[in-house]
Amino acid sequence: MNKKFAIFDMDGTLVDSMGFWNQLADEFLARRGFPPLSPELQEESIALTMEGTANLFIRAYGLPETPEEICAEVNGLMEKHYRADVPLKPGAADLLGRMKAAGFEMCIASSTNPALIDICLRRLGVRDYFEFLLSCEEVGEGKNRPTVYLEAARRLGGSPESTVIFEDILVASQTAKKAGFALGVVYDANSDVEQEQLKALADCYITRWDNPALLEWLGI
Repeated sequence: MNKKFAIFDMDGTLVDSMGFWNQLADEFLARRGFPPLSPELQEESIALTMEGTANLFIRAYGLPETPEEICAEVNGLMEKHYRADVPLKPGAADLLGRMKAAGFEMCIASSTNPALIDICLRRLGVRDYFEFLLSCEEVGEGKNRPTVYLEAARRLGGSPESTVIFEDILVASQTAKKAGFALGVVYDANSDVEQEQLKALADCYITRWDNPALLEWLGI
């Protein structure tokens, strides 16, 4: 594969954090006396920005807070996990080092607040592999649209044809693929029901970052 640029999703792709996020939504709702997020609302929230998810909560539960207030509370709850116990997925650090040595320019494109991403990646010792951190909030659209990927590629100096995207969920993967990017998919347990579709969609599908087939695909 002749690619020079790589865009990584954060949660569920590079770091094993989706379980924390899922518990966080339930914790947030429990504080207000609501039951856990329904499967339907959980699926709807997957590709949304943080603000979009806040608006979803307001609409579904009639919350009195503003989206900004909800985002601040949720980010505050999650920050403690990013600072303390969210781990990298196995083999991720070595893979990033190999890609950097091979000349890849890399960035993060995530629905998570960049300040939180920065906290987590610095603790894990991999922040310096990435040129920048881009949030869906900054571009104003979630991963059901390609805006965040196209902007990330532009900032890297690339294009869909010269860039690979790594994702773990179906809606984001479909968006990336439709936009013309090469697609690498890494397994995450929180997306179990989507795996067959993801396998069919991916140019390279892996369950761990230390898979030799990934290195071969990347040409490193």
